[in-house]
Amino acid sequence: MEKRIRVLVAKPGLDGHDRGAKVVARALRDAGFEVIYTGLRQTPEQIVEAALQEDVNVVALSLLSGAHNHLFPRIVEMCRQKEMNDVLIIGGGVIPDADIPGLKAAGVAEVFTPGTPTGNIVEFIKANVK
Repeated sequence: MEKRIRVLVAKPGLDGHDRGAKVVARALRDAGFEVIYTGLRQTPEQIVEAALQEDVNVVALSLLSGAHNHLFPRIVEMCRQKEMNDVLIIGGGVIPDADIPGLKAAGVAEVFTPGTPTGNIVEFIKANVK
């Protein structure tokens, strides 16, 4: 039996809006992934600890507050410190195009902005989970 891909969907920081994260979480679940949703206002430490405890393949971060340039790289760094080097980290939300190259350089595998079809996220995960 093939192991299902496990995805942690997380909302870091003080962002209080999670509709988009819930839409993505449902699409991932409907695609056959096992989804763990952490809820709102998670610290990087809480997200990384949950990812470690849940033994996930993917950490999917969603942010609308504008703190992505600080929080996303911090989460990547903390995952690497915990030797979770095979965990795919992706991001999404209201992120300016100009910020995406820096996030990718910091280790975020892909950034999905508003309007991205959820099927694109599913296919990216399928193609990139080790």
